[in-house]
Amino acid sequence: MSPVVGAERKPTGVEPVTLEGRFVRLEPLTMAHAAGLLAAAAGPPDTYGFTLVPQGEAEMRAYVEAALGEQDAGRALPFATVDRASGRIVGSTRFFNIERWPWPPGNANQRGAARPDVVEIGWTWLAASAQRTPINSEAKLLMLAHAFDRWRVHRVSLMTDARNLRSREAIMRVGARFDGILRAARPASDGTIRDTAAFSILDSEWPAIRTRLGARLTQ
Repeated sequence: MSPVVGAERKPTGVEPVTLEGRFVRLEPLTMAHAAGLLAAAAGPPDTYGFTLVPQGEAEMRAYVEAALGEQDAGRALPFATVDRASGRIVGSTRFFNIERWPWPPGNANQRGAARPDVVEIGWTWLAASAQRTPINSEAKLLMLAHAFDRWRVHRVSLMTDARNLRSREAIMRVGARFDGILRAARPASDGTIRDTAAFSILDSEWPAIRTRLGARLTQ
């Protein structure tokens, strides 16, 4: 369900924010993005492999409404992915599985009562024209910087269908560590039950990854 217009929304610690780099702008997702997302999603299904990409106006509107409902509950922060060069919407991504751990009073590991302790980056898809471009790498860099530098999380997780070798290779190129396979972890985009390849980045690993990703984008 999308937010009620005019309703007062309590701060969740993960407020909508625009993240912008040289190649990509990540805009807080709204229903106004639905038409642009639908255009970006057009194309052969094999373009997206094992990734869930909504098709048709009703499906796309339901997808956006569900994402906004998760945002309203403080469990997700979804974005529309915009190609800065053209100004076109080329996909979507989000923070989700946002966790806040119960810490003893005064514990130094608590970054702030409203801040998340760990998050996952996912629900990521890009139009065929934006795949294999700097857009995905820079989007990940912007999101990781927000998670580690702004929220000061302890861990960022990245998950993908274990069969999706292209996605697994892309996550490895970001610098994430392979943690293993979670068997029968969640529904797959093709209606089966998927095994999930799990990856993660820890706060201690972030400085080196930030330097490596930044250098790649300036080449």
